[in-house]
Amino acid sequence: MSSDLPQRIQVASYNIHRCIGNDGRFDAERTIEAISQLEADIIALQELETSDDGGLDLLAHFRDEIGMFAVAGPTVYRHDSHYGNALLCRQEPKDIRLLDISVPHREPRGAISCRLACGKRTISVIATHFGLLPSERRYQAELLLSSMEHKEEEISILMGDINEWFMWGRPLRRLQRHFNTTDSPPRTFPARFPLFALDRIWVEPGTHLEQLSVVDTSLTRQASDHLPLTALLRL
Repeated sequence: MSSDLPQRIQVASYNIHRCIGNDGRFDAERTIEAISQLEADIIALQELETSDDGGLDLLAHFRDEIGMFAVAGPTVYRHDSHYGNALLCRQEPKDIRLLDISVPHREPRGAISCRLACGKRTISVIATHFGLLPSERRYQAELLLSSMEHKEEEISILMGDINEWFMWGRPLRRLQRHFNTTDSPPRTFPARFPLFALDRIWVEPGTHLEQLSVVDTSLTRQASDHLPLTALLRL
């Protein structure tokens, strides 16, 4: 294959709902199968819960079974577990930062920021899960956009569960303006009959984004209350 052909990578965002499917069952192996089905190089996960009392370390289990580097971004710590974001990458991530985007008196929220080398390109990734209130999301969108230092040689990706139910909510308008896009995103929630585009992937410069797709299969409709969202990028 000619080295002059453009290189492509697949990224994904997936709210795994603590590995509890639409049948009410906890099934980590089903979630692993759904993640593997994405065939993605970078995967942002939300609602990953891991036991601290000698139980299953879900992220380590995912890492070992899927064969990817793993970055934990817990936001909620309980006496027997922690819960939050995670990132799976085929290349080892660098410059890892955990960002606190919490709003007082609301559920703690965070983001994982890192960089990955992909051929001659550097990819900057932020993976997050926004809050439930519009005021939270406005604050979180502004905070993350202000933290993004786009360099000419980089591709920047912001992805996660944005929790925005309305197409033209103020947080979305701000994000859409920054990423210079007005496209209608695919709907990902609820998984059995998706009505809302809660999960998003934005890319800067936008010319590198070739395709956004929802992975809607019998497996993903059952494995979580969200469907996974994938993006194909040309480097």
